Amino acid sequence: MTVNVMTSKEVTKNVFNKEELFILDVRNEADFQDWKIEGENFDYLNVPYFELLDGVEEIIGKIPSDKEVLVVCAKEGSSVMVADMLSEAGLNVSYLKGGMKAWSEHLEPVKVGDLNDGGEIYQFVRIGKGCLSYMVVSNGEAALIDATRMTDTYLDFAESIGAKITNVLDTHLHADHISGGRTIAEKTGAIYWLPPKDASEVTFEYQPLEDGNDVKIGDTFINIHALYSPGHTIGSTSFVVDKKFLLTGDILFIDSIGRPDLAGKAEDWVGDLRETLYKRYRELSEDLIVLPAHFMIIEELNDDGSVSEKLRTLFTENHGLNIDDENEFRKMVTENLPPQPNAYQEIRETNMGKINPDLDKQREMEIGPNRCAVR
Repeated sequence: MTVNVMTSKEVTKNVFNKEELFILDVRNEADFQDWKIEGENFDYLNVPYFELLDGVEEIIGKIPSDKEVLVVCAKEGSSVMVADMLSEAGLNVSYLKGGMKAWSEHLEPVKVGDLNDGGEIYQFVRIGKGCLSYMVVSNGEAALIDATRMTDTYLDFAESIGAKITNVLDTHLHADHISGGRTIAEKTGAIYWLPPKDASEVTFEYQPLEDGNDVKIGDTFINIHALYSPGHTIGSTSFVVDKKFLLTGDILFIDSIGRPDLAGKAEDWVGDLRETLYKRYRELSEDLIVLPAHFMIIEELNDDGSVSEKLRTLFTENHGLNIDDENEFRKMVTENLPPQPNAYQEIRETNMGKINPDLDKQREMEIGPNRCAVR
């Protein structure tokens, strides 16, 4: 039998469409437990590659014949060899092209809505890391928000829809992934906006993004209204786009809230976090559609693969928005923090421009799951 190849884009379609997939992950157990490809109807078998060097006979009976089977490893090589052995044993299997490295970097664009002037807003779903970035398009111009380092994806997409990127914005100084904002601004001549309270140590020029800033895109004035919303970082800034969408950065997610400790300031910033969530956001229209910078669990994806929800719904259903007692909130936030993101301090320094790691090092720094939320 021939061995098939599946790309990250094809696996993403399986996730979005809630299709069945059986994944044989041949990384070591600790890596698998920490971070894996997730889908609502996926089943898994984790057997480290080194246990299969003498053959696959012992696992043949554990692999279903009535489901699509995907073999996954870190970079591809081990999964190709295991898939070959399974194929020779008569099974129809595929391996993941580029392995988990490629899965971590795949971005899937999804249109999330129309603007009042005929423009659109697109969400780029980084399915393997839970990162979400945005492109607001109007009259041939585009603003990019919370871009990842996979800059070519945004540049190619903008070109495909005939849009020029004129503004690049980060909601805050990211600690879990390397921002592509500065690189894209350099490549396109776009203005790069950063919240100044997060940018006190950056080594490059930027436009300070502050309360009330409006960014013009295209011939029409799309109101990207900056709303100072500290708590995840001291400079965290939300955007209201077109009086319709609320881009919350890492302050508010669909199923959870942002963590305040990535600069070592959990006790100091938890009060800011509460004020943003319980006062500043309460003053906004409940009809706003929340578009966060991350998702935590695969169940947060909508049927089309996008991640969004009405603010009204989150006020009702998100546990982090429904803790009346301030001390209980403080305790919940500071005592339920997951492990720090991989290499988060190095990532912060990269985003400040203090260090400039090569591509392999950047990939290594970002490997692992999203850890931006309070559990």
